[in-house]
Amino acid sequence: MAYYTSPRFLDKLAVHITKNYLNLEGVRVPLILGIHGRKGEGKTFQCELVYERMGIEVVHISGGELESPDAGDPARLIRLRYREAAELVRVRGVMAVLMINDLDAGAGRFDALTQYTVNTQLVNNTLMNIADNPTNVQLPGSYDDKPIQRVPVIVTGNDFSTLYEPLVRDGRMEKFYWQPDRSDRSGIVGGIFEPDNLGQAGIEQLVDIFSQQAIDFFGALRARIYDEQIRDFIHSVGVGNVSGRVVNSTQPLHFAKPQFTLAHLLEVGHQMVDEQRRLQEMRLADQYNRALRERMPHPAETTAPSASGFYRAYDESATPPTTVPSTNGQAS
Repeated sequence: MAYYTSPRFLDKLAVHITKNYLNLEGVRVPLILGIHGRKGEGKTFQCELVYERMGIEVVHISGGELESPDAGDPARLIRLRYREAAELVRVRGVMAVLMINDLDAGAGRFDALTQYTVNTQLVNNTLMNIADNPTNVQLPGSYDDKPIQRVPVIVTGNDFSTLYEPLVRDGRMEKFYWQPDRSDRSGIVGGIFEPDNLGQAGIEQLVDIFSQQAIDFFGALRARIYDEQIRDFIHSVGVGNVSGRVVNSTQPLHFAKPQFTLAHLLEVGHQMVDEQRRLQEMRLADQYNRALRERMPHPAETTAPSASGFYRAYDESATPPTTVPSTNGQAS
């Protein structure tokens, strides 16, 4: 299968990585490149294609690793992986990057219901510290005064507005919003269906009809076409014998390539879109979860004093309190 690499994506990533390895006198280069955009548009996959094309070693961190029962573990992990990437450059003599996937999911704060933990604070602080001192990254409990290799950091996410604002400032993070245009979408989808001989006209029609869908929709669409063959296989061996035939059989299974016609792809694609619509319209969680039905106020809304009440004592136009005479003739 031929994979398509967007020229815009390649240019942005290649320039950022190369620039971080050059010694540009008097130029302060941001260490972090933040690639953000809609879900399912292939941000991580495009990165992997660029790394492979440039021959770059990659050290990965998942957004799920940025939280831990033990305070300080994620920050320590970031420092350790960064130093591992620097060591790869020294040992193998090739460029390396540290890549953090879904940073906003692990270190972002979406609303008042999102817990802001010690680890979230330390992750943000660690990334800012590395961006400011990329050749002096120490592990907790030790100190090495020898500078290490500067390694660019690539992070992906959907919404970077949820991140700590000093982290995403221009001096530390360069931002790249990835939204594939029609040419990019046609190239990527053409690569997905390249073995199926749909033709350029069929690819463009498929892209135009499902123009509101993310890139991963088309990969799922192609996989869905195989469902009919798998269903026939299950019926042929019997539901009770599927496990033994698939897992414990010494004979490999072979499935003939299905017929990929544009009409059939459109039919299955519309079925997938209908399933998406049902998911969005039903919203059963709203019925089952009271916290989702009744919006919880932000902590600042409940703790901040009322402006009118706070300044009432200094408002000369405010009506003075009425004195009520007591029974002994003195005002109270």
